[in-house]
Amino acid sequence: MAAKPDLKLLGMSVSPFVIRVRMALHMKGVSHEYIEQDLFNKSELLLESSPVEKKVPVLIHDGKPVCDSPAIVQYIDEVWAATGPPILPADPYERAVARFWTAYVDDKLFPAYAGTAKAATEEERTQQINEMFAVMGQLEEAFAQCSNGKAFFAGDSIGNLDIAVGCNLLLLEVLRSMYGVEFVDTGRTPLLAAWAKRFGETDAAREVVPDVHVAVEYAKKRQAYWAAAAATK
Repeated sequence: MAAKPDLKLLGMSVSPFVIRVRMALHMKGVSHEYIEQDLFNKSELLLESSPVEKKVPVLIHDGKPVCDSPAIVQYIDEVWAATGPPILPADPYERAVARFWTAYVDDKLFPAYAGTAKAATEEERTQQINEMFAVMGQLEEAFAQCSNGKAFFAGDSIGNLDIAVGCNLLLLEVLRSMYGVEFVDTGRTPLLAAWAKRFGETDAAREVVPDVHVAVEYAKKRQAYWAAAAATK
């Protein structure tokens, strides 16, 4: 019998990028050790494993670290190709489309969320919120294109783009809780609203996504940190 791999994931429970990787591991049914990190007091293991960015997530497989959530998800999909469902599409064109929209989500959605949380004035916050609405509008169109009328971005079951968007639903809930803004609703984005409900009922989402109240408390802690940093400039 082959030896069980030494697999560790360094993460933070409310990070969308960590949530994405945990969803991928859950989809594949891969056993691993999850090690929560305090990003205000980074561990030596994190600093050694991610010396360039010093960020989570980091997947450590048999002592070798893999950084950056899209790269980690692809690594998981390839290493455990014979385990669980495929995460990335097999078709080259569909794979390229999924990668494009995943990059779009990473480049646009989280920065707009962070900008909203960091905004010093209502005008700045409104600008960032409008950017969020624009991003969600694009994702509404992406869902129509990618799903081909089926339940998920990947078709009949969740795939790479589903977890890339789905891991950010927690952030949207944080903003709704803090500012009363609904980013996924039946009026503006009916396809995404229906998808989000279905996605939230999947095992991957139920098992991995933390309670929104935990994320709100962390967001407030981050806001205080950003405010203190701005005050010292």
